[in-house]
Amino acid sequence: MGRGPVQLRRIENKINRQVTFSKRRSGLLKKAHEISVLCDAEVALIVFSTKGKLYEYSSQDSSMDVILERYQRYSFEERAVLDPSIGNQANWGDEYGSLKIKLDALQKSQRQLLGEQLDPLTTKELQQLEQQLDSSLKHIRSRKNQLLFESISELQKKEKSLKDQNGVLQKHLVETEKEKNNVLSNIHHQEQLNGATNIHHQEQLNGATTSSPSPTPATAQDSMATPNIGYLCFHLVHLVELGRAT
Repeated sequence: MGRGPVQLRRIENKINRQVTFSKRRSGLLKKAHEISVLCDAEVALIVFSTKGKLYEYSSQDSSMDVILERYQRYSFEERAVLDPSIGNQANWGDEYGSLKIKLDALQKSQRQLLGEQLDPLTTKELQQLEQQLDSSLKHIRSRKNQLLFESISELQKKEKSLKDQNGVLQKHLVETEKEKNNVLSNIHHQEQLNGATNIHHQEQLNGATTSSPSPTPATAQDSMATPNIGYLCFHLVHLVELGRAT
């Protein structure tokens, strides 16, 4: 009578379980090597013990990383056929990897431009870095000079504008002073006329007879002179205030 199928279950005894793991692991690694050599197959085997210790095997012509990368790529391609979103995720992963490589290269170049991590560079690479720094320095100086010229030009324009405004103000002050002098001259002339008129009037009063002459002419002339003097004084004050405001 033949034996029935053996039911596999976890070995409860810890020592027996460890011995069985050691024997089966060796046999498994041997079988993986045999199928790799006999059948020219790429084989990758990874085993972790209960304590977390790693045991691995890969074909002699291929490293573990190469086989795993091939597996990952094949797995993504196969699943992308069934689910297009997985294909998009794979593309995003490739794009992320490409961008990360570029970022690392840029950061490395930036550190080298700052004078850091120069030990791995060869003489030729150091010369190229020096030329790059010289070119950057020329661009910086050119930009700095351009900004200085623009600033000087702007200051010259402001200076010319201020000179023009000052010339206009000076001209206005001269005209105001001239007009003020004219007003003062008119006032002085008017005062002289009023004085002569008063003297003449006094002489007439002194030479008159006992009968009082009519004061109408002198009174009328005084009344006419007074508004003229008031108008001239008002005009003079207005011109002085205008000059102060300017």
